[in-house]
Amino acid sequence: MCGIIGIVGTSDVNQALYDGLTVLQHRGQDAAGIVTCDGGKLYLRKDNGLVRDVFKTAHMLNLRGRMGVGHVRYPTAGCASSAEAQPFYVNSPYGITLAHNGNLTNADALKKDLYNEDLRHINTNSDSEVILNIFAHELQRLGKLRVNADDVFEAVAAVHRRCRGAYAIAAMITGYGIVAFRDPHGIRPVVYGKRETEAGTEYAVASESVALDALDFELIRDIEPGEAVFIGLDGTLETRQCAEAPTYSPCIFEYVYLARPDSIIDDVSVYKARLRMGEKLAEKMLREWPEHDIDVVIPIPDTSRTSALQLANRLGVLYREGFIKNRYIGRTFIMPGQVQRKKSVRQKLNAIELEFKGKNILLVDDSIVRGTTSQQIIQMARDAGAKNVYFASAAPAVRYPNVYGIDMPAKSELIAYGRSDAEVAQAIGADKVIYQDLSDMEEAVRMRNPNLEQFDSSVFNGQYVTGDVDDAYLAGLEQVRSDSAKTDRDAKNIDIIDLHNSN
Repeated sequence: MCGIIGIVGTSDVNQALYDGLTVLQHRGQDAAGIVTCDGGKLYLRKDNGLVRDVFKTAHMLNLRGRMGVGHVRYPTAGCASSAEAQPFYVNSPYGITLAHNGNLTNADALKKDLYNEDLRHINTNSDSEVILNIFAHELQRLGKLRVNADDVFEAVAAVHRRCRGAYAIAAMITGYGIVAFRDPHGIRPVVYGKRETEAGTEYAVASESVALDALDFELIRDIEPGEAVFIGLDGTLETRQCAEAPTYSPCIFEYVYLARPDSIIDDVSVYKARLRMGEKLAEKMLREWPEHDIDVVIPIPDTSRTSALQLANRLGVLYREGFIKNRYIGRTFIMPGQVQRKKSVRQKLNAIELEFKGKNILLVDDSIVRGTTSQQIIQMARDAGAKNVYFASAAPAVRYPNVYGIDMPAKSELIAYGRSDAEVAQAIGADKVIYQDLSDMEEAVRMRNPNLEQFDSSVFNGQYVTGDVDDAYLAGLEQVRSDSAKTDRDAKNIDIIDLHNSN
């Protein structure tokens, strides 16, 4: 999970890119980067850290030009090197910079092809550099001194033929414009919009519509699976479907946790989808546990609030804010290592004792992944005097690894893997665990857009929409991306080539 943004404006875009990345900060807290183009010259600043820490006044003044792309990153392979920060750059042809959200499932084979056949060198462990070189090579094969939109779309079509997995891309071609495109399954989100100024029309692409809202851009629509959008430096915009057989299969975890609630993804309000998830979960509880003894519903901040409120209303039970969140601690889920995740929970949340003492509590979270956070929060509720602690998940049980850009690489690290609901409850210390049904969650999202015939729900059902993920791939992924593997690399202080690194 990462955040991307690209803008072609009528004046310098450095501040707009910065502001857009700040709004997308929830998608990655490990590194940030911006590259701009002015008169055929590129200006780049990227480093580890939050947006506010990476870019100081001197950096912003140097980011000149009315065209640029930006990126916020979180690591899924434990790599904290600034060499992995994006955007990436390749000088041939034309000078191309690229920001990527997703993960290529055939990066290993592609890297070999790039070296042996395309004669290109990959300098980092990131699959984002792989897709950049694939795109650059396909443009170079055209053998043209100058390119146009048709050439760019032809290169994107070739990328689709060669690459597998999830990718949402914003790439800048020096002196020409910005191209944004999405994998043929539409797994990762990307939208585009426009803003009218006295000097003309400006265009922007971003991972989520909320970034466009913050910049006062009008949302035009989502980029469709397999589609490419080219925004010329002269302010023209062209779109084309570049995939042979695109299918809508967006990642449903975007609606569960990843995206901001005020975003619109694939014509579905994330906020409304989460409301419906809460209602669906309440209906399941009323069917299966009509004689419940819940006194109060308490959300685990922040993502679960929307679902928890609707669930409480449907159950007819009090809703209370029982945890106060420290706003200066990052999102626990996207921290790079299990030790850091464990350490941050108590720093991030504090219980209000009077909301817990002597009561039967239903805690609501968006999902239960590793279970470590849930376990600590349940213990906090008991320490605050709760009589019984029940735990509800707005998502189904997470039992399978994610291969498309979310840090769930090892099934052995997932609390629900190989366990029944009762065993999960015992493992995390809850008196009862209630999971959402997958069909109900998918319906909660699809209700607004019936064109979403299927989703990437692989972490819940083990069905990978790209059709190229087998047990051998998952075993290799676990070897290099599990928390134990990350810990070993940190301890040895070495950089292991990890072709499955996701961005």
